[in-house]
Amino acid sequence: MSRTIKTDGMLNMNRPAAVGDLLRAWRQRRRLSQLELACDADISARHLSFLETGRSRPSREMLLHLSELLDIPPRERNALFMAAGFAPLYTETAMTSPAAEEARRAVEFMLTSHEPSPALAVDRHWTLVAANRAIGLFLADIAPELLEPPVNVLRLSLDPRGLAPRIVNFGQWRGHVLHRLQRQVAESGDATLAALQRELAALPHSGGRSTARLDEPYGDIVLPFRIRSEEGVLSFLTTTTVFGTAVDLTFSELAIETFFPADPFTAAALRRKLPQTAG
Repeated sequence: MSRTIKTDGMLNMNRPAAVGDLLRAWRQRRRLSQLELACDADISARHLSFLETGRSRPSREMLLHLSELLDIPPRERNALFMAAGFAPLYTETAMTSPAAEEARRAVEFMLTSHEPSPALAVDRHWTLVAANRAIGLFLADIAPELLEPPVNVLRLSLDPRGLAPRIVNFGQWRGHVLHRLQRQVAESGDATLAALQRELAALPHSGGRSTARLDEPYGDIVLPFRIRSEEGVLSFLTTTTVFGTAVDLTFSELAIETFFPADPFTAAALRRKLPQTAG
């Protein structure tokens, strides 16, 4: 059984990788030479080479330093530290755990407070974790199998059985989603995200009846999400919120996606849908 590293820095492992393999893979992923990383870390290129080949064992402090310089995500930092024989840096608490009650309340508060506009929480793989009531605006005419847990919100938006036929600017939105996902794959090296990106890119994309080509310039400051509904065409701007000080994997990887009305018509339609929450 052997370990190999592809030239793009992705690990191909038949057994758990050594810490040196992981360091080299992340350096290659960040497109840094040994000399460049060594200079940034204020160590010799020879010492870094010894760390990557296993001739030297990194200290915990050195791993912390290199992890910061390479901007390694928390989950992958845990893998790096365990490969070196150290305890993981970050815990992972289930959302339903009593220990997560306060953080869970914060998530629920953010979602509910955003009504009557839609908002949802997703994990690192874009799996739906929670949503407010206004998300029902997006769920009309969705194939039941796409709503079976676990629900992936990117698949829901690009699949022809999902939102795709109702997205007015589908070409632009599809390009935005795939570009964002590709960037996440490049930054994280996450194999599940890479598989999702390939799956979504292969989906048919003519069902959205969009007049916008995939390569058409956006033309505005922010790309809107425009969707047909029984109220008419609704237009939204979206933002993403994360826990800036999370030291737990579950909450460091959680993202709150919020939709804001991009025009007065959409704002009025949302108030009509959920009048008791309008304020």
